[in-house]
Amino acid sequence: MSTDYKPSAAEVKALRDATGAGMLEARDALKETSGDVDNAKRILRERGSAKAAKRGGRSTGQGKIGAYIHTGGTKGVLVEVGCETDFVANTPKFAEFVKDMTLQIVSSEGTQWISVDDVPEDAREAELAIYRKQAADEGKPENIQQKIAEGRLDKWYADVVLLRQPYFRDEKETVEDVRAALSAETGENIELKRFARYEVGQE
Repeated sequence: MSTDYKPSAAEVKALRDATGAGMLEARDALKETSGDVDNAKRILRERGSAKAAKRGGRSTGQGKIGAYIHTGGTKGVLVEVGCETDFVANTPKFAEFVKDMTLQIVSSEGTQWISVDDVPEDAREAELAIYRKQAADEGKPENIQQKIAEGRLDKWYADVVLLRQPYFRDEKETVEDVRAALSAETGENIELKRFARYEVGQE
């Protein structure tokens, strides 16, 4: 850590614009990393995630319902996103996040659950059994078959669990990364509460 480096106002502003962090947070992160912007962003993400985790238990009685109908009217999505106050619910950033979640879901046909905690135990065990058998059929040693199966289960989560999916605007981030960043920026618990996906001819 460097305590001598003094970031310029322009550097602080650029980092704030990129991350949504406060002025002091951005300045301190740049000081700690001697102006290394990528590392400063990482520090701010980690701190934002820690703060967001503390907010996770707070009530989300406000929010918005987003709707999207795909061109041609053959498929659509409804999604409810919660927050703590109507002030945040009415901000452009929150509205953009709600809209993005409808687009994320409509473009990810495998989406079934919001979080890993929502995945039923029988569905999880059924997938693990498939992956264990695959590993055995591939001749993998018995003592690592479970580990291989769990790795493949993790990839399955990225298909079927919304928060684990790569974010469609930047696949280096997950939906959870984006949600946590918005939570850090607004100072409120942001919660994806429920969704429904519709497609013509699909029951």
